[in-house]
Amino acid sequence: MRVLSRLLAAPVTIGSKASLNAEPLALLPPIPLYRRILRVHRKKLPSDMRLLGDEYVKSEFRAHRTSDNPIHIVGFLTEWQLYAQQLEGDSWQGNKLDKSKLDKMSDQQIGQLYELMQAIKNKSEGNEEDQ
Repeated sequence: MRVLSRLLAAPVTIGSKASLNAEPLALLPPIPLYRRILRVHRKKLPSDMRLLGDEYVKSEFRAHRTSDNPIHIVGFLTEWQLYAQQLEGDSWQGNKLDKSKLDKMSDQQIGQLYELMQAIKNKSEGNEEDQ
C-alpha cells in the first residue's frame, strides 16, 4: 500500500453515526494501524474470535498493500481506524452494519461478508457442541 504522506497528514471527517467523536480524525499510517488492530484484538476479543479476526485483518492488509488509488487508501484506512476505535470503546457489541455501507459494497465484498458470517456461525456452533 503506497501511502502518500499528505494523505496521512490531512484530517478526515467521518460522517457516520458510528464515529465516536465529531472531531476530524488524523489517519494512522498502515503499519501502526495494523499493529493497533492486532493489539486491540489481543485485549478485547476471546481467543477463538481473535484468531479469526487476526487472519482476516492480515489478509485484508496484504490484499490492499499494492493499492495506488488515494481514494481507496483513505477509505480503507478510515474504516479500519473506526473499527479499532469501536473495539477499544466496547461499542461494537450488538451493532448492525450501516445500510449505506452495505449499499456501497460490491458483490465480491458482500460475498466476503457472507463467508465471514458463516465462519463465525460455524465457530459458535462448534463451541456449543463442545460444551
